[in-house]
Amino acid sequence: GQAGVNRLSLGVQSFNDAHLKALGRVHSSDQAQAAAHEASETFARWNLDLMYALPGQTRDDLQADLAVVAQLKPPHVSIYQLTIEPNTQFAKFPPKHLPDEDASYDMLDDIMAFAHTQGLQRYEVSAFAKAAQRCWHNTNYWQFGDYLGIGAGAHSKISFAHRVVRQVRWREPALYLSHAATQPVAQAHEVKRDELPFEFMLNALRLVEGFPLAWFSERTGLPLSALEPGLEQALAKQWLVLEEGVLRPSAQGMDFLSEVQQLFL
Repeated sequence: GQAGVNRLSLGVQSFNDAHLKALGRVHSSDQAQAAAHEASETFARWNLDLMYALPGQTRDDLQADLAVVAQLKPPHVSIYQLTIEPNTQFAKFPPKHLPDEDASYDMLDDIMAFAHTQGLQRYEVSAFAKAAQRCWHNTNYWQFGDYLGIGAGAHSKISFAHRVVRQVRWREPALYLSHAATQPVAQAHEVKRDELPFEFMLNALRLVEGFPLAWFSERTGLPLSALEPGLEQALAKQWLVLEEGVLRPSAQGMDFLSEVQQLFL
């Protein structure tokens, strides 16, 4: 707190030791719970990251994880479905016994019911918060705002008059420290103009309450016509709702968010 840090996020992912091992995590359930107890005693604003649809995970396993969350009482929880991303260890060696699509939807139903009982409101596709506990940084990120990352492995997004730049600082702490005074940025790239519509919508459409459509032009410098083809299709399918200038996903659109986002590729 004295250093200016006002929020802590713990990437526990699971409280099941077998699932943690399958994810390649080095911490145990006991360590995760101890860290969470310490966080709750130190920070008024803190978050738990959880994952679901893990290899071999059942609905009962998920309920056991959620029961631990209920005991810890975090004011904010981020819950992500495990997805197999390209160029990752899981993509090269796919894990066995992944829950199928129906089981994953059942788990999401359980998560939604759990959040309701805990007074956690879903304000983003994977984020649940108690009153006045929404994450400012994440909300700014989803709204395509700028941010400056400081420290090893930190990411930044910086908008200039006619371009948007993303930066990554050196990931390895020793390497970051040795470069900090001269060249702290390890990678930097400019987001191409034809990629900005997808980049913007990839983030903004995650917000349950939506966003003013005018933000697209304000934050990308592009005309609204750049969104028209995808927007027309999404509105026709009733995946998106446009009311009084505010665009938001419908309940069905939230369920098929990946398909909605791909309309803007």
